[in-house]
Amino acid sequence: MGKFRFHWLLFPFLRLSSSYRRCPLSNRSLIIASVCVIYLLLVVSQVGYSKQHRDRRTDKDKYRLTRGLYTLDISDAQSDNVDFQTGANYVVPTRSNVVYITLKTKRLKPANIRGTLRPKLRKKGKRITEANSAFTQNKRGTLLRDVGQIQRNFPHKNFLGEIKDVHYKLLDIIPTHHTDSQAGSHISSIRIYSQRAPPWLSPQDVKAMRFLADANILRIKEVIHGDYTSLLIFEGETSVSLGNQRDTQGNNVCGGQCGVISSPVDTTEVFAFHLDRVLGLNRTLPAVSRKFSFLHDGLPGPVLLWDASLYPEGLAAGRATVRMTWGEYQSSLKQKCWHKNISPKPDSDCSTVHHYEWSKLALFDFLLQIHTRLDKSCCGFRPRQEDVCVELGLDAECGNQKHIQLTNIIHRGHDPRHLVFTNNKGFFDRNEDNLDFRLLEGIKELPESAVSVLQSKRLREKLLQSLFLDETYWESQGGRQGIDKLIDVIERRAKVLLTYINAHGIKVITMNV
Repeated sequence: MGKFRFHWLLFPFLRLSSSYRRCPLSNRSLIIASVCVIYLLLVVSQVGYSKQHRDRRTDKDKYRLTRGLYTLDISDAQSDNVDFQTGANYVVPTRSNVVYITLKTKRLKPANIRGTLRPKLRKKGKRITEANSAFTQNKRGTLLRDVGQIQRNFPHKNFLGEIKDVHYKLLDIIPTHHTDSQAGSHISSIRIYSQRAPPWLSPQDVKAMRFLADANILRIKEVIHGDYTSLLIFEGETSVSLGNQRDTQGNNVCGGQCGVISSPVDTTEVFAFHLDRVLGLNRTLPAVSRKFSFLHDGLPGPVLLWDASLYPEGLAAGRATVRMTWGEYQSSLKQKCWHKNISPKPDSDCSTVHHYEWSKLALFDFLLQIHTRLDKSCCGFRPRQEDVCVELGLDAECGNQKHIQLTNIIHRGHDPRHLVFTNNKGFFDRNEDNLDFRLLEGIKELPESAVSVLQSKRLREKLLQSLFLDETYWESQGGRQGIDKLIDVIERRAKVLLTYINAHGIKVITMNV
């Protein structure tokens, strides 16, 4: 039976071959050519199909590996940060799938660093108050045009109010499903794929980041102080309490939960927040990147959590600031003020700030090259002609450094021992041969928690995991490639700092104060 089936299948071929022998030579050639062409087409189609199938599998694998760069090393989580019974550090994921970080090999060639703070060229002779303004004239003009447009749409509303020395220009934003924040089906720009955020971010940090990134905008106010420094504050719709939001002085700055909108050129605020948390310093305010369709031409910019405790006497009086000169600062470092809870002598140069706080500030400012706090006159490096210190002639003060005033040394009204790092405008485009080592002058100890991260070779991995959470910032810096270039700069400065520590015998100690 099997042979019969085999011959039956071969019967058409046998008929073709028998007729083939009877065909003329030209017909034979034609038949052979036709068979060869058909066979060739079959082979090519099979090869193409198999290659396409392999490409699809490769693309799927590549997508799984490179779509996200977030993973959580559970071994890094500290036991005191997680309460497994109450779920104190439990985070609701904002994405449904889990992706893993992949540290790529060294890139073939560097690219231009994005997100660096390069001061814009300005004409000389401008007032210092203008240099300290949070918004340029163009941004202020854009804001006023928006106010005018809303006033035309809502003529019955009063958009200009005045309370003592503080002026408010209100933009009433209707809390509907607009491009700035969409509720319900809107996917959060804070990407958390696990039930726990990285251990260096507290649950309160995560709540603040989600509020700043996704909250519906109820209203926006431009607040102008007596010193002409303006703040753009938005009030958002949220059901969670973020703390330190209420103004105890009755200035009605924030009626609920609020954030402060910064200029798009201040993108280092977001990077500074994540670096601060990764190093375990916890001295910056939560910050994310967010787009507002009615501001800055829709460009993403930093948004920081509003903290009313920085203004214990109200906005008119300004923030709680430590006022001291460089000479007094160096003297306080030698006296180790408030170390071991010992009260300093009345005639000392000590401020209310604990000795360890200066060590944390110096390390943080050196990595980001923030000179506006400890070196506002640019005495420790070679400034450019367009830098503010040169434009305003502050570099001329370097001949008498002892009397130069420190600036932006901020603390909360109820906690004068600990600093709050604000206005973190860093410089990523300063080369290693022009770093400001004046920031480290007088420092004899540095925090072990931060130095251990720099020594562990895991700084890049942790920064990638942390920065990946903020999708808007991540994409605004050019994705993984752009973020890698920023971390390259911090890693090189970390190596310089570690060399400095060894060369100068700086102690690395625990600073749990």
